[in-house]
Amino acid sequence: MFDLQIPWLTAIILFPLVTAFAIPLIPDKEGKTVRWYALGVSLLNFTLTIYAFSNQYNFDTVDFQLSETYAWVPQIGLNWSVGIDGLSMPLIVLSGLITNLALLGSWNIDRKPRLFYFLMLVLYSAQIGVFAAQDLLLFFIMWELELVPVYLLISIWGGQKRLYAATKFILYTALASIFILVSALALAFYGDTVTFDMAQLGRKEFPLALEILAYAGFFVAFAVKMPIFPLHTWLPDAHSEAPAGVSMILAGVLLKMGGYGLIRCNIEMLPHAHIKFAPLLVILGVINIVYGAFTAFAQTNLKRRLASSSISHMGFVLIGIASFSELGMNGAVLQMLSHGLIAAALFFLCGTTYERTHTLMMDEMGGLGKQMPKTFALFTAASMASLALPGMSGFVAELTVFLGIAESDAYSTAFKTGVIFLTAVGLILTPIYLLSMLRVVFYGQNNSELTLPKFQLDAKPREIFITSCLLIPIIVIGLYPKLAMTTYDIKTVEVATKVRSVLSVFAQQKQVNNELASTVLVAPEID
Repeated sequence: MFDLQIPWLTAIILFPLVTAFAIPLIPDKEGKTVRWYALGVSLLNFTLTIYAFSNQYNFDTVDFQLSETYAWVPQIGLNWSVGIDGLSMPLIVLSGLITNLALLGSWNIDRKPRLFYFLMLVLYSAQIGVFAAQDLLLFFIMWELELVPVYLLISIWGGQKRLYAATKFILYTALASIFILVSALALAFYGDTVTFDMAQLGRKEFPLALEILAYAGFFVAFAVKMPIFPLHTWLPDAHSEAPAGVSMILAGVLLKMGGYGLIRCNIEMLPHAHIKFAPLLVILGVINIVYGAFTAFAQTNLKRRLASSSISHMGFVLIGIASFSELGMNGAVLQMLSHGLIAAALFFLCGTTYERTHTLMMDEMGGLGKQMPKTFALFTAASMASLALPGMSGFVAELTVFLGIAESDAYSTAFKTGVIFLTAVGLILTPIYLLSMLRVVFYGQNNSELTLPKFQLDAKPREIFITSCLLIPIIVIGLYPKLAMTTYDIKTVEVATKVRSVLSVFAQQKQVNNELASTVLVAPEID
């Protein structure tokens, strides 16, 4: 038996990072050994994650588990403090699954393979570190660490405009990250005690003005990451130039960090400010859904169309987070997990199509369905999941968000009706732009110059395996959503209950103030 005192979470975070530094020592000219090494490290780490979570994690408590705290830089109050709960655990599993598949999907990287796989392993560690950090300063460090590999992966292995896309990505995300640091420092140094511990910060009493300022700071950083209109313009450029494996992680995991941060920092630590900002979040969520859907129509680049689709789908996360209902919060987390799987599948298939056609312009393709029937079938299945076909995870997630905002008593009936109507417009547009994408790429006359034999064009066993590993959980969650919801249901209920209680106190106080004001207005004059 394994020693139960093993620091599981620290080992899971640091293992990919530490082992990545052995890559330069591997004698390998063509990169074949390096890619097997990187995949082996990633698979082993994912196996350790599943083992630790299945044997050490208790689904019946909202407390942080596998918690570990070590003094790191005590002079500035920085601790290596990590732990997981129902919110972070499923996202760490998602990170592991998609990273492994992205490494397998990057099997044909032949330019600077050592650096490529080194950066992918560092990125894997940073992803887990963001979701596991319980020290706000450590959270910021992991958030920044994740930016560097993505920038290099796009700028070195991207398309023709890779430097522009990578520079735009780093400028947006790095500048926005400063707001995390400023907000963290403001919260940590307020009061008699200085602490970056997220749990302690959640119990601190802050003035409403400070909460609002800190909330706004966090929101800017997380809004860029999700991304939220109008801070979204870096995403289509990054996706259109990034290699397929990087796009899988970018869409499948990194965008979810924004939603995770909103729940972990904005709602749990700043519930009073969340009440003020929640209507704005709902409005921005609706704008994301409708704007992203309309923008997708204008895109003739396959990856840019899928990137616009991601912007649209992340709007549901915003609406669920701001719904003040347990059901809406459940739907927001489920949407993050669902979209992570669906987007990773679509961007991987987009990459396989590009390898055959050497173009991302849809009007230069056409008629690929006859030459690539397996790819066509997989692309169609992933697109059906993205347009929320019943029986797939996207349908359950978006329906749950719909029901969550509809049952919320925090908003007026007129407001909810407008939100539901406009969101429904976005839902109607989604199948139109996705089905038109399939029609242009796979139907009609072949416009591409494909001279390879048919058996070399279509999806190979490795590519079918990668896509199947994403489609299977999409279908399983769609048919039995409780399987996914069980992992985080208790946590989302706790978060929703907390903000609802604060909202109730706020409403009662507002009613008392109104009654006092009316009493003063009608009080008789005294001589």
